[in-house]
Amino acid sequence: MSDYQLTANVRHDLGKGASRRLRRENQQVAAIIYGGEKAPQPITIDKPAFYKAIEEEAFFSSIINIDVDGAKEQVVVRDLQRHPFKALVTHADFLRVDATHEMTLNVPLHVIGEDSNQSIKEKTGVLHVLANEVEVSCLPKDLPEYLEVDIAELAIGDTLHLSDLKLPQGVTLVELSHGEEHDAGVASITRPTVAAADEEEEDTVQDESGEEQSKDKSE
Repeated sequence: MSDYQLTANVRHDLGKGASRRLRRENQQVAAIIYGGEKAPQPITIDKPAFYKAIEEEAFFSSIINIDVDGAKEQVVVRDLQRHPFKALVTHADFLRVDATHEMTLNVPLHVIGEDSNQSIKEKTGVLHVLANEVEVSCLPKDLPEYLEVDIAELAIGDTLHLSDLKLPQGVTLVELSHGEEHDAGVASITRPTVAAADEEEEDTVQDESGEEQSKDKSE
């Protein structure tokens, strides 16, 4: 698990006007920390450090340590509100985590084994990634940055499902807790469709050619 540290200040100046002023100053990002037994706490975060952190995929599936005017908070990202057409985050929502209680969070899936998969190496198979992330449930200490989808042995026509994923100890998949019918596919390999299209085009050309020859004979 990555270790992210952010510095923040309690935000006293609230409202739309205050938010616009904050964005014009361009040094802080408005945010809120909520959850647990404490009241929601509006804050402002140091913008350069925050923008650097959100460039990393792991930031969104890690426990984040925020220093709010000297008070320590452990949180996860719950939501980022972005400007409709500018590359700006207008507001961030953070959820407090409790070391003694399980939490649910989406973590990314990383496909591995593509280079050693014979079906792909021989150019007879096409990989389809069916899911980019999954929702997990675990204690904060067990939260993985990502889960691996190993396709090294996957053959043409095969599909890897959620139940095929190797999970770290203490981690469960939320979807599977709803029953076997929720065991969705995460990756599959199929035959190339281009070859089939080429064959179909070839047959069409031959049919047209045969038809033309028949016309010539009849004339």
